[in-house]
Amino acid sequence: MTRLLQKITKNLILAIPATMLLGFLFGLTADVHWLRNLIIPFTFLMVYPMMVTLKVQQVFQGGDTKAQVLAQTVNFVVIPFLAWAIGQVFFEHRPFMALGLLLAGLLPTSGMTISWTGFAKGNVAAAVKMTVVGLVVGSLATPIYVQALMGTAIEVNVAAVFKQICVIVFLPMALGYATQRMLVKRYGQETFQTQFGPRFPPLSTLGVLGVVFVALALKARTIMNSPEVLLAILAPLALLYAINFTLSTIVGKRFLSRNDAIAMVYGSVMRNLSIALAIAMNAFGEQGADAALVVAAAYIIQVQSAAWYVRLTGRLFGVSSEKSVTA
Repeated sequence: MTRLLQKITKNLILAIPATMLLGFLFGLTADVHWLRNLIIPFTFLMVYPMMVTLKVQQVFQGGDTKAQVLAQTVNFVVIPFLAWAIGQVFFEHRPFMALGLLLAGLLPTSGMTISWTGFAKGNVAAAVKMTVVGLVVGSLATPIYVQALMGTAIEVNVAAVFKQICVIVFLPMALGYATQRMLVKRYGQETFQTQFGPRFPPLSTLGVLGVVFVALALKARTIMNSPEVLLAILAPLALLYAINFTLSTIVGKRFLSRNDAIAMVYGSVMRNLSIALAIAMNAFGEQGADAALVVAAAYIIQVQSAAWYVRLTGRLFGVSSEKSVTA
């Protein structure tokens, strides 16, 4: 089972669209209201395994301050407002789809940030730090940004959103870190990294696919009645990622060394779509399915663009003369 999930994790570019198709077909042929009961379990399965392997202690290590500041500046000063502006243009009459685009722009970094930085031979240690900081700051800032930017278009219960974030981010983070410490204490750091650590991320993939399946099943009849909706979603997402990649590349090349620049790009372009999807599905009721549809579609753009960018890093930043920095 673990090997199968690991294989699926390495092929998300195929797994996500396939799951979306299955969810769509299921939603057309069956009663799907009961699927809402699976959102919380799938969400926990999605987030908790990521937290078990998260190296929180690396936040307190120095040496890459400029890269960290630039990445988080792009993440929280530029991209949320860019996502909001694009949403206003493309989803003027669909506020919850605009919300989905905003949520994708508000929650930076994920395990993909670390993985793709490693593939591109960038500074993985810096990417780990960006992931932790981005996750914590993004989770705390999301209710505030959503209220400020979307409060006039949709009803935002800030307390309810923050409660959901506590349940789907901070609780799994605490439990994941406790699990990590327990396993390290009992078996040692080396055994944890080689035997236990690799088993957790694939479980997260199972949770992601479950939530994507539910999101598409719940919106299947709406999509069937208006098939142009999916095409209308992909265009603003592609624009958001294109601008993000371009901006981060220019900033990285201008101000950072090669390895830090690559970490900064992936630390500011890769979004935590898993948590964005969970917030959309859990905090905004039935209408949150519109937001979830946008976030689910973002997986397609994100995985594909990240893979293409790895091939371009040599041309953009030069070929690395060193092995990638490991966490």
